[in-house]
Amino acid sequence: MKRKVQIHASQMICVICGIMLLLQIGCQEQAIVTEKTLPQIEFKEVVYDFGEVGPSARHQGQFEFTNVGEGLLKITKVGRCCGVETKIDKMEYTPGESGTLQVEWNSGPLESTMNRQLVVHSNDNENPQTTLTIKAEVVLKVAWEPKRLRLFLDEANAGCPKIKINSIDDRPFSITGFKSTADCITADFDPTEEATEFVLEPRIDTEKLKNSLKGRVNITLNHPQGKNATILYSVLPKYTVNPPLLIMFNAEPEKPIVRTISVLNNYKKDFEIESLTSKNNIVDIEVLEQKKISNGYQMEVSITPPAAEGKTKFTDQLSVSIKDGEELPIRCNGYYTKRKAKAQTQQSTLEESG
Repeated sequence: MKRKVQIHASQMICVICGIMLLLQIGCQEQAIVTEKTLPQIEFKEVVYDFGEVGPSARHQGQFEFTNVGEGLLKITKVGRCCGVETKIDKMEYTPGESGTLQVEWNSGPLESTMNRQLVVHSNDNENPQTTLTIKAEVVLKVAWEPKRLRLFLDEANAGCPKIKINSIDDRPFSITGFKSTADCITADFDPTEEATEFVLEPRIDTEKLKNSLKGRVNITLNHPQGKNATILYSVLPKYTVNPPLLIMFNAEPEKPIVRTISVLNNYKKDFEIESLTSKNNIVDIEVLEQKKISNGYQMEVSITPPAAEGKTKFTDQLSVSIKDGEELPIRCNGYYTKRKAKAQTQQSTLEESG
């Protein structure tokens, strides 16, 4: 005779609650185990501000960090940062262990603001990439004027002013060198003389300056926080050619192309154009018309590209000859029509096979 087993509702509730309690305890234990195995990297500071630093010097600093997790911390990579070198104690850290990341960089010779970032990669699941910032203000203790020179070929000594250099911190220094592009600017100085202020009188070699219309003057000093005074210069050229570069698209072999070229005298002086020629004899040049305009001339020019011979482009340099002896260059770049170039290639192939 079979007996019937009856489970009351209260008993069923107790069973279910017991199962849920066991599951909850198991999940909590699993979470505790998982948490204890996780590493965690913590930096004391993520921004290192060097503040004001001197120029042309080596600067060092460090970031301190600690593994505040319960697992083994592994540094997998320290990302490269432009101009900044890094060095780390080691790549693995046990729980509670600390380390340092050394950073080194060189400041430039001029005043500037330095702001660099580098990224530390680790096995920290919460923060696998930590961005660190390095900041500094490069400050000079030497000042100079002018910072730029604007020179003119028709003025005495190219209109160059005097150069004044002085010590901001009142520390005496000496001028140890003076160098300019192509040696077109020179100045007298005594490297044995010490002072808190110098005034130099530059001398301009106009003939050299004509061939170096842009450049710099570099004055070397022995002040510990200002070893270089750099002055950029530019010269108003005697002539301007417009355009300085001729670009011809969809050119066809041996088919003339007409372009307009202007030649101006920037000092508003009268002049005469002697000729316009191809320096490399790649293209054929013919001046169709030349008329006087304000401060110069405007020319209508016919430019005939050479035979393609399977090529897709051609280059040449034109030269405008002025009667005072100056030569003004004009670059010339041409690109053949693809269909024409292909047809020319096919025609050459047929002639060779025939």
